[in-house]
Amino acid sequence: MSDVTRLPDLALRTCGGSVVAASDESFAERQALIRPGAPAFQPGTFGARGQVYDGWETRRRREPGHDWAMVRLGMPGVIRGVVVDTAWFTGNYPPFASVEACEVDGYPSVAELQEAEWVEIVPKSPLGGDASHEFTVGDGRRFTHVRLNIFPDGGVSRLRVHGEVVPGLALYEGMTVDLAALENGAVVTGCSDEFYSSPANVIAPGLPRHQAEGWETARRRDGGNDWLVVRLAVPGVARVAELDTTNLVYNAPGAACLMGADVRGGPPGEDAEWFELLPRTRLQPDTRHRFRLPGDRVATHVRLDIYPDGGMGRLRLHGTPHGR
Repeated sequence: MSDVTRLPDLALRTCGGSVVAASDESFAERQALIRPGAPAFQPGTFGARGQVYDGWETRRRREPGHDWAMVRLGMPGVIRGVVVDTAWFTGNYPPFASVEACEVDGYPSVAELQEAEWVEIVPKSPLGGDASHEFTVGDGRRFTHVRLNIFPDGGVSRLRVHGEVVPGLALYEGMTVDLAALENGAVVTGCSDEFYSSPANVIAPGLPRHQAEGWETARRRDGGNDWLVVRLAVPGVARVAELDTTNLVYNAPGAACLMGADVRGGPPGEDAEWFELLPRTRLQPDTRHRFRLPGDRVATHVRLDIYPDGGMGRLRLHGTPHGR
């Protein structure tokens, strides 16, 4: 996994993304482009549209032009990389693709998006069959939508749009927000272990459906404990913490604590001054725990320690952005 693909997928369906329109989806539906997980395939499974594919596939073009699919990002932001995956498409993949992006806030119609100012972020590039193609994006502007163009037709299993979340938090002026939410701009900057699943899952939208949609570490045998650090969406005062061990029945941590730090301009170093938000507290398996947090110190980063190891489905930190 490259540094770019470790960034959040801004287009993911489970983060609010949607394929709002496509030129054609005769063989396989457009929404499959942004499904979570790797594409699956079972040969010899035929339906009314032909072989069933876990991806988007258009008909064979007999006229000039090319096919396209337009995606509303579930989390607007700065795009750092795009992955166009043609997994399982071998005799029916597009030989070329390009990607465009635009910024249109609010809730634009497809017609309004068609008239928007689109910027090419991935030039027309060759594709191979049954392969993942990663493209680096150098444009530092914020975007809300992308358009995948394929030339002239064919099938793409997944489109991943990796980048940094840049939300519009003005809507919540004067209100509390989840300071640790990925969709609000928070990011996991470090962790002790991610053997079974990524620590980034703990700040994802929604509830975890199973263990793999949380963070789970290997079993520790050294007497230490596991931890992760979250850079908050904005500096703020955390008022309520939610530690969710949902789906973790036999592998939940026995206890956890939360520490905060106010560090501007980068991740906390070894000399960072950490202060207590939640003392070491016993946890139960498969349970959503909510704790009121005392104090009014501003934090930019929060460290979650779990004892000794195990998993966490979600971490929520509801609080007040600094200065609001």
